[in-house]
Amino acid sequence: MRHGTRSLYAALNVGTGHVQGTLAARHTSAEFVDCLDTVTRSDPRRKAVHFVVDNLSAHKTPAVKDWLAAHPRVTMHDTPTYRSWLNQVESWCARTERDCLARGIFTSTTDLTRKLLRHIKLHHETCQPFVWRYRDPTRRMPATRTSNTPR
Repeated sequence: MRHGTRSLYAALNVGTGHVQGTLAARHTSAEFVDCLDTVTRSDPRRKAVHFVVDNLSAHKTPAVKDWLAAHPRVTMHDTPTYRSWLNQVESWCARTERDCLARGIFTSTTDLTRKLLRHIKLHHETCQPFVWRYRDPTRRMPATRTSNTPR
């Protein structure tokens, strides 16, 4: 059992920069399905919804598969292993870690929850569409040939 922690489920709308955050005591498929319900219910336009998720086992359970089957407008995309930088909400989570959690003092899980929700609310005051850029092409890995590569 984890004491003093919360799991943060965050859904980033890349078109607006708006984040929907749900906090739970544990990181299970039941809590994840609750998050999916919350996010999809908040979209009154009933358009297609795409979730990009990491490879956590809670995202691949029968309960999640059943939920997806019952919600055909929702598509789930898995981030490749060790490629978390492709998942844009991970960048937001990294900023949250740095700005809110890293040196924070929390007297209880209730205090932690309150401060995380306040951080999300403050984020909404200045949020903008999320645009991912790779700004330094000199840091890209060069294409190389190996001895096994056909010519």
